[in-house]
Formats: sequence, structure tokens, C-alpha cells
Amino acid sequence: MRKNLFIGLALSSALAIGSFAVAAQGAPGPHGGWGHHGGAHGMMALHKLNLSDAQKASIKQIMKSSFTQNKSQFQAVRQQRQAFQAMSPTDPGYQAAAASLAQAEGAATTARVQQMANVRAQIYNVLTPAQQSQLASMKAQQQARKQQWQQFKAQHPTGSGTPSGQ
Repeated sequence: MRKNLFIGLALSSALAIGSFAVAAQGAPGPHGGWGHHGGAHGMMALHKLNLSDAQKASIKQIMKSSFTQNKSQFQAVRQQRQAFQAMSPTDPGYQAAAASLAQAEGAATTARVQQMANVRAQIYNVLTPAQQSQLASMKAQQQARKQQWQQFKAQHPTGSGTPSGQ
């Protein structure tokens, strides 16, 4: 459970900065490919950008460095969370532990968002101007598809529980 939480935090950071993080970690998705859950099409965006080996290595190093920098903070929050979860609501200090955990979680979230922005900027700087332009175009296309999907869902709401045609 602890390992899954840590991996989940790492993956959420990776997904939030887009497809580069997923590719840099070298982790295939649940279906053996690079998945559908990356920011800009997962690994597919990297394939489309035609990164050089040097760019891939640089991106991998950026991600590894980011992970190393945040590892101790993630571990500290995880340990605090586990200690709180082990407590009973009737234990003395339960509410204080909850407040302390909430502050730690908030600080960790702030640090994670700032680190993701830093990593994203570093990765973006690894790209050539042509790749940056191509990435922007792919992002715009993804946004358009997302908007189309939202419109489709609004026009075709799920039924009220009755089978169609009845």
C-alpha cells in the first residue's frame, strides 16, 4: 500500500506535466502501450516530436532529479499519514494529528505543483522551437477533442436507468 501511494504520487506528478514525464520514466501504461492518461497523449506525443537520444536522456535526467528532490518530503508526509490512519478517533491528540496532517498535505501539494512547473519548464527548454510549436499544436488538438467530447456528453446524457427503446 505504501509503495502504491508513493508510485501514485510520482505518477500524478508525471501526468500533470504532460507526456514527457511518462516517457522519461520509461513506464508503459496498463495496456502495454503508453496509455491514454498522459497530459498530451502520453508517450505518443514524444514519438510525434521525434526527440533525439540526447533530448530523451536530458528529459529522463530532469525527471530523475525532480523525483530525488521530492522523495524525502513525500516519505515524511506518507509516514505522517500512516501514523494518523493508525490512530483511533478516540485517541488523545487525534484532532491535532488531523490538523498537522492537513498542513503537511497542503505544503506537499504546494511544493509538488511548484516542482511540476519547474520540471515542465526545464523539459520545454530541451525541445527545439519546431518541437515546441508541434507540441502546442498537439495540445490545441487535444483540447478541441476534449471540448467535442464534452459537447457530445451534454447532448447525449445517460438515461434514467431504463433500457433504451422501452
